[in-house]
Amino acid sequence: MACNLTKGRGIPCRNLIGGVKFVYFAQFDEVSSITTVASEVTDIEMGTNDLYRYSIRRGNASVTETITGSTENGTVVYAPSLSIKLTGLSKEDQNELKLIAQNRVVAFVQLNQVLSNDHNVILCLGATNGLDLNTGTNSSGAAFADLNGYEWTFEGQEFAPMQTVQDFTSTPFDNAAFTIGSIVTS
Repeated sequence: MACNLTKGRGIPCRNLIGGVKFVYFAQFDEVSSITTVASEVTDIEMGTNDLYRYSIRRGNASVTETITGSTENGTVVYAPSLSIKLTGLSKEDQNELKLIAQNRVVAFVQLNQVLSNDHNVILCLGATNGLDLNTGTNSSGAAFADLNGYEWTFEGQEFAPMQTVQDFTSTPFDNAAFTIGSIVTS
């Protein structure tokens, strides 16, 4: 059978941490290819197209992947979901929001979780079919301490689980095999 199990899993050390540091968005149509080997992204081809980095305040983003199987149909699908909160409302953000909502994106999510070399883990969501901004709110709360900003949820449907991006050398996406333009931060 082609679906044989290959390993077990122990309990990891108690050194894990949740949360998201940065989200990098790429327009789905500008990504030529994403190559994965054993659930790891080993090559990203975007030509001169840019990644757009969004800084996330601590505790304001999460990644969830829902697995749905059908015994009757013999199928399994994976639904990655990215929820982010961005503080502050502005006309510039409103204009960018409109563009994001009209496009499909691939999201590279830099977690707070670190590898043994102190580099952050980066996940790739929407590599095959992209993510859509399907729900969100733009609001200014009633109380002084309430959120003034954006809450967005991106969702996708994939045939494979989200992948981990191959570790970088000194800065994210500096891998020799990755071809991207710039990382735009503002």
